[in-house]
Amino acid sequence: MSTAERTFTDARAWARTGTQLFVDAVSGLDEDGFAAPSALPRWTRKHLVAHVAANADALCNLVHWAATGEQRPMYASADERAAGIAKGPTLSAAELRTWLTGSAERLAEGLDRLTDDQWRHEVVTAQGRTVPATELPWMRAREACVHAVDLGTDVTFADLPDGFLAALTDEIRAKRDLAALPEGPLPEVTAWLAGRPHTLADAPQLGPWL
Repeated sequence: MSTAERTFTDARAWARTGTQLFVDAVSGLDEDGFAAPSALPRWTRKHLVAHVAANADALCNLVHWAATGEQRPMYASADERAAGIAKGPTLSAAELRTWLTGSAERLAEGLDRLTDDQWRHEVVTAQGRTVPATELPWMRAREACVHAVDLGTDVTFADLPDGFLAALTDEIRAKRDLAALPEGPLPEVTAWLAGRPHTLADAPQLGPWL
């Protein structure tokens, strides 16, 4: 599957799948489990959960923009984004779960309310890209699916939908401007492209992505 073949329906389904994987992955964690390191350098699971919860809140701002025409950026500033992540370790497991599930529900409800015309309205991402609102589910799918793996519980790239992995591989490959990919199972190739741990032999090391 190429990025051109990724459909809006696909992205919406993957966003729901990734969010559920993430929520389920933290559902059984106690305080020590939340405080344990994630698979991302210098981040505990609390940092990561806060990041994913804050991402949903930020995407809600873009949903509002698409629905009303009132410009509302994802984050007021880079400092606001950093503050959301830093807030994680100060919260209890219960508070983080409430934030995570509440923000995910608000985002899902906001997306469900968008009309066909509103989906076509343009918004601006945190990276400064102008995109139609139809890109919002894909943005959420990437965050939720990849970070569900980053939690370091029992979710792996092999647990993510094949179509999502193919679309993500296509996107990162283009971003990294790679002419060829190493041979191997799709989940491992995607993990390698994303700068995550993988089992591919002799694959060159890549820098972080997302």
